[in-house]
Amino acid sequence: MTYRPLPKQVTIKQSEIEGLGLYSTESLYPGQYLGITHVANDRFENGYIRTPLGGFINHSDTPNCEVREDVDRNLMLFTLRPILPNEELTLKYNLYEVD
Repeated sequence: MTYRPLPKQVTIKQSEIEGLGLYSTESLYPGQYLGITHVANDRFENGYIRTPLGGFINHSDTPNCEVREDVDRNLMLFTLRPILPNEELTLKYNLYEVD
């Protein structure tokens, strides 16, 4: 098995929102699971270790993705609507302060 820090449907590129962002490499469907953004660990800030998937997703007040908590408190990324190739993936932050 080969380690991939990001799912094959996602890449990192320059963002118009802030710094670098996550972008789709193919069409995504509503409710599509993309991976774990944060691993629960109470020894870290906010009780989580951020994964590469969680480290590059930008905030939006009109997001196209959401996070859902699993039984172990890990946060998983899902799409909210159809997403086109090269579209930036966004979340409405609730773990961090947004300026």
